[in-house]
Formats: sequence, structure tokens, C-alpha cells
Amino acid sequence: MTNPSVTTPDKTILSVGQLNRKAKQLLETHLSLIWVSGELSNLVQHGSGHWYFTLKDAKAQIKCAMFKPRNRYVQWQPKNGQQLVVRARVSLYEARGDYQLIVEHMELAGHGNLQQAYEALKQQLQQEGLFDESRKQTLPEMPQHIGIITSPTGAAVNDILTVLKRRYPIATVTVIPALVQGDDAPASLINGLLKAEQLSSNTQAHVTHSPLDVLIIGRGGGSIEDLWAFNNEQLARAIADCSLPIISAVGHEIDFTIADFVADVRAPTPSASAEIAVPDISEWQQTFDNYHNYFTLQIKKAIAASNARLLHLFKRLRHPGERIRAQQQQLHYRVQSLIQLMNTRLNHASHQLSQQQWRLEQQHPQATISLLQQRVQHHQQRLIDTIGQLLAAKQNTIANSALLLDAVSPLHTLKRGYSIVSDQQQTPVRNSRALAPGDQLTARFSAGSAQCEVIALTHEDE
Repeated sequence: MTNPSVTTPDKTILSVGQLNRKAKQLLETHLSLIWVSGELSNLVQHGSGHWYFTLKDAKAQIKCAMFKPRNRYVQWQPKNGQQLVVRARVSLYEARGDYQLIVEHMELAGHGNLQQAYEALKQQLQQEGLFDESRKQTLPEMPQHIGIITSPTGAAVNDILTVLKRRYPIATVTVIPALVQGDDAPASLINGLLKAEQLSSNTQAHVTHSPLDVLIIGRGGGSIEDLWAFNNEQLARAIADCSLPIISAVGHEIDFTIADFVADVRAPTPSASAEIAVPDISEWQQTFDNYHNYFTLQIKKAIAASNARLLHLFKRLRHPGERIRAQQQQLHYRVQSLIQLMNTRLNHASHQLSQQQWRLEQQHPQATISLLQQRVQHHQQRLIDTIGQLLAAKQNTIANSALLLDAVSPLHTLKRGYSIVSDQQQTPVRNSRALAPGDQLTARFSAGSAQCEVIALTHEDE
């Protein structure tokens, strides 16, 4: 039990436990989560799953503990001598008075710069609203055409295709090859998004396949460097601008990239993305089987009940003759009733199955596509009519302008008896002071022209 502090008129005396507790509270209050770098040494991986080790540099060292719930997220094997960067809380082990770090995250030195860049970009895009749920699209319930942007040689594409084939083999799947690692990977992935958009907008592509309904982009697991292409800002903005619903499936469940936050849905693994994208057709089959079994059981029960009643009636027959004939008639009636009941229930069951099939057919996107095509044709016709009206109006404006130009044309003035006199340079003569006797002039009339020579000059002011 901790000894209480003793207070005298001159001083307050703390027990060792009280001192350690106050020191622990002071450390944990003023130094919460911090980043520390150093060399790993004295690593002990305890049987309980906890890790105990020392971080050191050339001048100092500090003891560290990383407990099992946190170290299970470390995807690589730490070794003594490695340079680490850890995120930890500063604490103090009261029992021994040891100052230590409680590590929550560990990465190799060099990863810290990547992590800082990741956090900065994440905060920037979040502030811009690219992560908001309000802008995310809803995935289609029954997609007809699924696009996959990933490496065609990786394990991820095989996992996705396997799940899609098992769960929803009726869908068309298009793999759009792209690099998923390295400096050229972001541009390759963005190009894949552009190709996906083209597959959804190019009418020529729809001759053989319907437009894409949903898009999966991702790759398998790896280190932070392997997944870094999916933390690219340009790729994130391209995903946000894409008109198709996008499922991001990058790495393992513990891996989070910027693409995961921007995409409409994040899948923990590539296989999970396929399960999210499509329903399980076997569940539909199970529903139909349940209906079939239910109706079959009901028919068997009806037959068994009728047989039991027929047996009871048969046992009551004692005297031959009319009673037998009456019972036979009754038997015939009941057989007919049973047949009619069976036919009615079978027809009812078939009707319900037909309704279920009709409901499935109503979900087919072809009706919506036809309606949209009709709207496009209607808008095209309206556009043609509008262009025709605009052309007619422009032509009328041009005709009116031509009449106006003709009214103010110099040629129109010539028709009233005037003429235009120009010198040898074809410059119109406006003042007689610009001429001299002997100058050669040209007089142009409304019809034809004449060559003239200046004989004498008269000025208006003389």
C-alpha cells in the first residue's frame, strides 16, 4: 500500500511511489504522442506477445515496450541494429522508476518521410472535401459489366476474377492493365481510369459489351513503398473525378492509402472487393430451391392427407352394391378435387416463380438504356431544329445588311448623275488645289469611265 504524504509546517514529504506517480502523470500529460528515431538493440520478443527493446543513438538510450495489440500490425521482422522511427507515448514504470516509451507504431528509418507526406496529403484532400460521404456514389446492386484496373500478372487480379466467377458468373469483366508499383505507376493507373471512362462513353464499344457499371482499382499487399503509387495526389483527384463508382482494393486489411479514402467504397483486400461489387448468385439459387422444396412439401402433405382420408373411408365400406358405387363416386370426386388442388397449387407456385423471374428481368438495365437513347434522339432533333432556325435568322440578317450597304454604296450615288475623279495613282481627287494643268485624270460614271486632262483650274475661294 502506498504511504500517504507527510506534511509538516516546513515541508511536504512524498513517498517513493507518490513521487513516481507524479513523475508519470507529468510525463504522460506534457509528452503525449511523439516520434523518436534511433537504433534498435536488446530486442526481446516475450512469449506473451509483447516486445521489449532499447532505442539508442551515439549519446543516449531509452527502454521501450510495444505490446501485442500494437505490434501485430508490424508486417516485417525487427532486428537488432536497424534504424527505426517509432510513434510512442512517454511513460514511467512506477515499480522500478524506469523512464520508458510505450510504442504504438514502428517503421524503418526513411519511412517517416513517406508517412509525413502521406499525412499531409490526407489532411489536404480531407479539407477539400474529397473524402466526404456526400460525394460518394452508390454501387449498383446487379452490375452487368465490371472493370478491373490492376496488374494483369499479379495475384490480385486472379483473386478478384476467381471470386467474381464463383459469386456472379453472368457479369462481363474487363481487365484494364496498369502498373501498380514504381514511379510510372500513378500515370499508368490514371490512364486506366481514362480508358474506363471511354468504355462507358464510346458507343462503338457498346456494340459487343454494355457500358461499365462499376470499377475496381487496386493491387495485393506490400511495403509502404510498394503501395506508394496509390498515395499519389493526381491519382486521388482522378478517382474523385471519375463518373463510375469505384472500389479501392489496395493491400491487406491493415493497409490504408489515399485512394481508399477518395474511392466510393474501400475493400480490405482484392478478394473482398469482388464480394462487395457483386451479389452471390448462389443465394438466389438457394431462394428458388427453398420455394421449390416448400411447394413440394405442401403438395406431399396434401396428398398424404387425402390418402389418409381415402383409407378411412375405405375402411367404413361394409356392404356392397349402391353403397360401394356411392363410395366410388365420392372417391372419384375426391380424386378429381385432389388433382384440381394439386394443379391449382402447382399453377400458383409457377405463377410465383414467374413473378420472381419478372422482377429479376425488371432490374435489367436495358429498359433504362432504351429510354435514355430515346431522350438523346429527341434532344438531337431539337438541336437540329434550333440550328435551322438560327441559320434562317442569320441569313435574313445578312440580306438586310446587304440592302443597307447597297443604299449607302458610292455606286448608288453615281446612278444619280455624279462621278468619281481619281488621279493616276487611282486616288480620288477631293480638292482642285491638289491638281495642276496637264494632270491626267480618270472620271468614273455609273456606267463606264473617261480619261481626262486638266486644262484650267478654278478654286472656290477665288
